[in-house]
Amino acid sequence: MVTDAIPRTAGTNDGHANFGRLLTAEWTKLRTVRSTAWSFAALIIAVIGFTALIIFLRVQSWSQMTTADQAQTRLDPVPQILGSGLLLGQLAVCVLGVLVASSEYTTGMIRSTLLAAPHRLRMLAAKCIVFTIPVLIIGEVLSFASYGIGKSILASKVHTSLSDPHVTRAVIGEGLYLGVLGLFALAIGQLIRHTAGAITTVIALVLVIVPLAQLLPGNIGKHVSAYLPTNAGQQIMQIYPKDQILSAWQGFGVFGLWTAVLLAIAAWLLVKRDA
Repeated sequence: MVTDAIPRTAGTNDGHANFGRLLTAEWTKLRTVRSTAWSFAALIIAVIGFTALIIFLRVQSWSQMTTADQAQTRLDPVPQILGSGLLLGQLAVCVLGVLVASSEYTTGMIRSTLLAAPHRLRMLAAKCIVFTIPVLIIGEVLSFASYGIGKSILASKVHTSLSDPHVTRAVIGEGLYLGVLGLFALAIGQLIRHTAGAITTVIALVLVIVPLAQLLPGNIGKHVSAYLPTNAGQQIMQIYPKDQILSAWQGFGVFGLWTAVLLAIAAWLLVKRDA
């Protein structure tokens, strides 16, 4: 095994562990790599573009929809509006979250980072803060924008307003979901430290595991699916939570717990493992 030449702890008197400097360094790294701009561009295009496209197509095919589908859309249009662009948009956040953590290991830059900031837990905390804040801000802006676009397109068929019960919570919830999803992906990237493997793992957890869990018979499948991370997290965007196993905030809390546990394991391994 390669000897770890980078010290795992550092004092706070030498200036290297100053948290403000760590935040500045992580922000510099985040904003100066092309993957950040491309990922946020993909997120914006996916959320806005697919929301407009899918809701427009739904309106155009309204007469061909079954009575049951029309009734479901009238009853709970908000998740359909918010979910139209989220399906692909969340992948951009997942990829960026993984890259923020794993790219330094791929390039070997992590050794320079830890040489400049030997206090590993502070470095990880700064990375999480600097990454999560822009994702939250952009996520909230996109959430309200996509809701406004979808609402205006769907207005001829269905009425919905932010003043309706739980609608504001659902719209704000999409931005919160994207922020926690970014941390979830960052934690997996930090755990695996290999970009391709981490991205594959995150996509499997986001897109593949949920439909597989739904194939399990009876209540087993419903409960397993309800407690999977992203499925639980998306409950906050539901006006009427699916299957009523978890409420909106309970589901989001489960997602937050998944993320916190992964981050705790990642932090522990960051201290214990070689760079």
